Amino acid sequence: MITNDKEQMVSETMQAAILAAPERFEMVEVARPEPGPGEVRIRLEGCGVCASNVEPWAGQPWSSFPGEAGGMGHEGWGIVDAVGPGVSGVRPGDRVATLSCHSFAAYDIASADALVVLPPALHGRPFPGEPLGCAMNIFRRSDIRPGHTVAIVGIGFLGAILTRLATDAGARVIAISRRDESLALARHYGAAETIPMHDHWAIIEEVKRLTGEALCDRVIEAVGKQWPLDLASAITGFGGKLIVAGYHQDGPRQVNMQDWNWKGIDVINAHERDPAVQMQGLREAVEAVASGRIDPAPLYTHRYPLTQLGEAIAATRDKPQGFVKALITFGDAA
Repeated sequence: MITNDKEQMVSETMQAAILAAPERFEMVEVARPEPGPGEVRIRLEGCGVCASNVEPWAGQPWSSFPGEAGGMGHEGWGIVDAVGPGVSGVRPGDRVATLSCHSFAAYDIASADALVVLPPALHGRPFPGEPLGCAMNIFRRSDIRPGHTVAIVGIGFLGAILTRLATDAGARVIAISRRDESLALARHYGAAETIPMHDHWAIIEEVKRLTGEALCDRVIEAVGKQWPLDLASAITGFGGKLIVAGYHQDGPRQVNMQDWNWKGIDVINAHERDPAVQMQGLREAVEAVASGRIDPAPLYTHRYPLTQLGEAIAATRDKPQGFVKALITFGDAA
């Protein structure tokens, strides 16, 4: 009887990461969550690490500690193991990608309308759905057409995928990034031209040379810092579109309003907050990866167990040689 009680206790708890202080996670056993009406519980196979995790992990002036169990993890995928009342269209055993926010833990809860069942073509393959869906939404907002010249400032996970999508749409992509290996990655994903991101004015002059002084029809800023935003503004051509895809989370920005106004450009913030739009992107991402339209596998460069979450976020900040994106994986997950 004692053994059964212990087994029951184990089954009703889970391991989760809690941010206990700046740059310090603690692994704790907490109650396994139960799905409510319209919700499902996912036994996670993995969760991507996002660049937006870095600053909360480092600590911001408004931060409070400890954080929530599993908090900051929003790129999870795994197996549905329980459903709440009123759930239809998904059942235990389904493999799903989810838009939920406590996936740095063994289990997470998601609304049944905030996940997508993964098709057999994606069996055994990691699928951090939120950033893949984000890329699809950014691409749609960018309104890229055949014949456009598109500059992408910052070639990381998003920048590489957007390079592929823009190239396939018939655009000529100019990739701009700091590291030689990032520029090589951009070429792998279809960039026609690459420019090292070292000197502001030299980059502008090179873009002018490549475009016959016309600059770019579309510029996607995918870094999230002041200088890349300034650079992206400067290389957007008359009547073009500047798409802000980088996540700017560290306070106000200054913009060159004179330049924006004189050139008559459209400025698009492509950070989507509407759940319906987020889900549209996730569904499009599932189709794009399953069909082979995009192949994110080369971008999953580093894998860590949950117990090394801090190391994974530090690598996301520091970008060691060969780094593009880190995944937290559970057990034997891909």
